[in-house]
Amino acid sequence: MTRLPLYLAVSAALAGCATTRAPTDFTINSGGPRAPEQLAVTFEKVNLALRVDPASKSIRGDAALTFLLKEPLTRIAVELDRNLPIDSASVDGVALAPNAISNPEGRLYLTLPTPLPAGARTTVRIQYHGMPTVAKKAPWDGGFTWSQTKDGQPWIATTVEGEGCDLFWPCIDHPTGKPQLIDLHISVPAPLVVAGNGVATGMEEKDGWRTYNWRAKNPSTYGVALNIGPYETLSADYASRYGNTIPLRMWYLKGHDKEAQGLFSEFKPMLDFFESRIGPYPFGDEKMGVVETPHLGMEHQTINAYGNGYVKSPLGYDWLLHHELSHEWFGNQMTNADWDDMWLHEGFGSYMQPLYMESLRGEMEFQSALFEFRKQVSNKAPVVSGKSQRIEDIYKEERGGPGLDIYVKGALILHTLRNLIGDEPFFTATRRMVYGTNTPAPGSFQPRWSSSKEFIQFANEASGRDLQWFFDAYLYRAALPELVEERDAGKLKLTWKLKDGGAFPMPLEVRINNRIEKLAMSDGHGEVALPPNALVTIDPLSRVLRQQNHIDEWKAIEDKKKKDKQ
Repeated sequence: MTRLPLYLAVSAALAGCATTRAPTDFTINSGGPRAPEQLAVTFEKVNLALRVDPASKSIRGDAALTFLLKEPLTRIAVELDRNLPIDSASVDGVALAPNAISNPEGRLYLTLPTPLPAGARTTVRIQYHGMPTVAKKAPWDGGFTWSQTKDGQPWIATTVEGEGCDLFWPCIDHPTGKPQLIDLHISVPAPLVVAGNGVATGMEEKDGWRTYNWRAKNPSTYGVALNIGPYETLSADYASRYGNTIPLRMWYLKGHDKEAQGLFSEFKPMLDFFESRIGPYPFGDEKMGVVETPHLGMEHQTINAYGNGYVKSPLGYDWLLHHELSHEWFGNQMTNADWDDMWLHEGFGSYMQPLYMESLRGEMEFQSALFEFRKQVSNKAPVVSGKSQRIEDIYKEERGGPGLDIYVKGALILHTLRNLIGDEPFFTATRRMVYGTNTPAPGSFQPRWSSSKEFIQFANEASGRDLQWFFDAYLYRAALPELVEERDAGKLKLTWKLKDGGAFPMPLEVRINNRIEKLAMSDGHGEVALPPNALVTIDPLSRVLRQQNHIDEWKAIEDKKKKDKQ
């Protein structure tokens, strides 16, 4: 960390920390266990004023946080990077003494002037400043990106998915830590523009500074973002199939007019796809927003970050725009209650892309996209561990997490499930997970949290079957099911085998010459008669995710190539 100028460091003693230390392990790992004080409150509102100074790469914040107490409390607990020193703090207008403020590791405790009973509502105000953590490689590493446009103007963005909201504002850094409402007042040097979450509520300019005001409901904690630059804007409206009108907005850099217009033209067909497959766009009363950023991208709620260079894939669409848009449903509307269930964000978001290709292009593109996923599956760790996790423990294989498998294996698990139970039960379970109902309508639902266990319940209820065997095999085990084949005296015998044992009654299709026969495999076994010289294809339509020797052999060769280059 860069040492702060003297004039910014005078109040560091209040925070009880030095400003030159790196963020703590607690701060840079989002999703640790919540404090009892956090479990005891409903987080109602944030009013955050933030002054962002590109010249000094510093921020100055003034945050008012309102809580409704479910239990009696003597102190409030939120998260804030200890490298953002506290200038002052108060509770309901009563200033706190320095010894009532404690932030040794990144969890900020504010001792209340007097204990408060259950049912009380309190507002704490925290004023702070500092040089926030800089992202080394956004969006994979969190923090601020202090960049410049080609003509030398400031171009600034935040990305904090892995590390959390506490890198620049005091929050409850947990997926269940959403405030019900946030008002953002972001001040930047004129003539810079701030593209923010939710709905714009005005802009004031004074003394060479502009303050942009934004309001968002139920924002995901890491979905609150700063995007600052000399932006131009595109605007339109989308007439939803559900009868409401959704504002479309895009912020882009000058000189990219043609490219931005091309990307903007993809908004409506993508929205229509998601609304037809899943349900109403969750934030239709706010906007669908996209902002050009100096990093690749991130699913910031109603203001998705886009830095893909306006390059379409060979499939003829912008994959990044589509993937980040999917997270408005799978991530922002439905948020996993624990990072251990992150595949509900990334697996569903990833599966939507082959489905979009199936809708937009056809079968070849659909199967091609699925096969690209299959080549990347690693099976080094279970997709779901069954215990509470921090987010980076999921994303990083070196920590024992599933890593990329939450995307690619998660998508293929969903594809297998869809083929097992059929489209109607599959999308019924999906809608219930996203909206809490199978019949969502604009204005009739609220953002919600879900889990793997809940989705399993919804899949069981929608299909009328007990599918625990399916999810046990695919989610909670690393190794894929293996299919053992035997040919004997004109018969093909097939047996499912799980590495650690257990039942796996997965039906399977077999093509014999030009005829497809479906084997029930109800006890994990099946057999079929073969005519002489028969041509046999197992699972000819690629409906079932399983271990396959030829893919394992290919991956071993590719892994060796990578090691040899190192």
